Amino acid sequence: MTKGKWIIDESVVRLADDNGQIILTPTSDEIYNAEFGYKTEIRGYSVTLPSETIENIKFSKYPLDLEIWVIENEKEENIKAYSCYIAARKTDKEILVSRPLSRTADHCVVGAVWYPFVRGALDEIRKIFNECGITGTGNISLRQYFFLLKNNSDTITIRIKPRTKLIFPPSESVSSAIDENIPGFNGSLYPYQVTGYKWLRMIDKENLGCILADEMGLGKTIQIICLILANTSENRKPALIIAPATLLENWYRELNRFAPGLSVTIHRGPERTGFYTDLSQYDITVTSYDTMIRDIAIFRMIRWDIVVLDEAQAIKTPEAMRTMASKSLVRRLSIAVTGTPVENSLTDLWSIFDFILPGFLGDKEEFERKYDDSKRSASELEPLVSPIILRRKVSEVAQDLPERIEIPQVLQFPPELKTGYETIRRNIILEYGPAAGLVSLIKLRMFCTHPFLINPGKGNPAVISPKYQRLLEILGEIVENEEKVLIFSSFTDMITLLMEDIPNHFPGIYTNQIDGRIPVEARQGIVDEFNNYPGAGVLLLNPKAAGTGLNLTGANHVIHFNPEWNPAVEDQASARAYRRGQKRPVTIHRLIYLDTVEEIINERLERKRDIFQEVVVGTTGKADEYQDIARALEITPFKGDTDD
Repeated sequence: MTKGKWIIDESVVRLADDNGQIILTPTSDEIYNAEFGYKTEIRGYSVTLPSETIENIKFSKYPLDLEIWVIENEKEENIKAYSCYIAARKTDKEILVSRPLSRTADHCVVGAVWYPFVRGALDEIRKIFNECGITGTGNISLRQYFFLLKNNSDTITIRIKPRTKLIFPPSESVSSAIDENIPGFNGSLYPYQVTGYKWLRMIDKENLGCILADEMGLGKTIQIICLILANTSENRKPALIIAPATLLENWYRELNRFAPGLSVTIHRGPERTGFYTDLSQYDITVTSYDTMIRDIAIFRMIRWDIVVLDEAQAIKTPEAMRTMASKSLVRRLSIAVTGTPVENSLTDLWSIFDFILPGFLGDKEEFERKYDDSKRSASELEPLVSPIILRRKVSEVAQDLPERIEIPQVLQFPPELKTGYETIRRNIILEYGPAAGLVSLIKLRMFCTHPFLINPGKGNPAVISPKYQRLLEILGEIVENEEKVLIFSSFTDMITLLMEDIPNHFPGIYTNQIDGRIPVEARQGIVDEFNNYPGAGVLLLNPKAAGTGLNLTGANHVIHFNPEWNPAVEDQASARAYRRGQKRPVTIHRLIYLDTVEEIINERLERKRDIFQEVVVGTTGKADEYQDIARALEITPFKGDTDD
């Protein structure tokens, strides 16, 4: 019988011949029986007691537990990469098993002690790897990572090492397939937007879903448009975008601006189609949550390539009709766009995840039993969800941004407000005729600001006004991030309304005002209080009373609730936050109604801004101003109607 010699090779006990050539790797049972059972033969080879041959090694009777570890690798472009390994673990002793699974022994030497692995553990790991599509240790894809996390093995622990925030990268095979050249894209991207697009493409290629949670002002819309363009170029369509009604026109304009080659339809109103085949002819359909609910039978008849939920906190309530309808859509890829994935509780996040990756976090009851609304639960949940949540803050990418970010928000009147606006417009034409001047536009501007300024009413002012609804959506993210905002309106009654109503929606938030009713000597005290306040804050301002002289760099958001006829007045108001001493990019939101006097004012601002950059200019009486007034009275929210 051939004699075998015990040796240690790569932390594994093996048998070698007299020349030192390895002849076999015994199992842990064979080694255990040789050491403690005094067996002298292994597979036709005669052996001695292992501890007599291998000096300074102790042999343990107690096995090591095996775990699967996900290890953080080197960073590339601020995105982390991960690999998967097998680890042996016993109290404070740990060792990574980095050899291919097919060559992994069921025992190892840690320090000066030989340990067997728990019986059957390697077979269980092989089974898990096979179910997850993992062929061996080393780099893994995002999809493989998620299959690992979903595994419910009773015997093998899957551990994230180290426990840090995970932003998952493309695997090597996926990354190399992503082309930064986007067919049909009409524009340019900041570097962080290129990274975001590539991340979305990786999610797409892995057939997963995701939450795009970039902070307001970083261009979530444009990153989504790039993804849709890339898919359309591969004949993967159609796409469905569901958004609050206030944002439909904004999506339509952004799509036409950045992706002019795509066919887009807005599905809304009494003239919308009742046939799913009509929608299937477009690359992209844009609709509202409420319309989606009403026409859910039509939307379910189409297999959508991508479904995008904008302001996806709209589905945070699992039992809501919009939530259940959204989740019933037939789709390949699900994307939730929201800057506030958790508003009230962790169940908000569960509901959104149940749309993007149905079943990943279990059912609602199981989730709520496991995760209460505590920091501990949030900490435990974070490694599970963060790989498919892309969240960048303005402060983190400030070097890639301009100092001033302009965000025009184009809104549209609902039918009842169109009628109210049209009545005022026609009455003005009858009253003023060709002699109409700036004063004639006041009522139209007031109505656009809020109908209550013309016809005072009771109840929730947000219900009647899409502009007010959008303001509250913007404020929600600002408050969530504990930032500060300046809201400008030239109408005193609007400032009063906001001052009284904002605390109803955001209890406890700092709210104050500076307008003509505040004595000049009291204004600096309000400014200091606002700038120094440690949390979220809102300061309501009249652009003429507070548009010059004051330093309000405590705010990094500006909202122009109604546009100003004089571009310089608006720009100088914005400069209260966007000025020397401001250390963060300033995001400037402008809320504008389509097909109204506000659209004409906005066009005027864009035309005149360069001229009026440094000087406050009043009414000039020039021909182009009279032309703007005339156009403001001609434009109507009822497209196709004509004045009699």
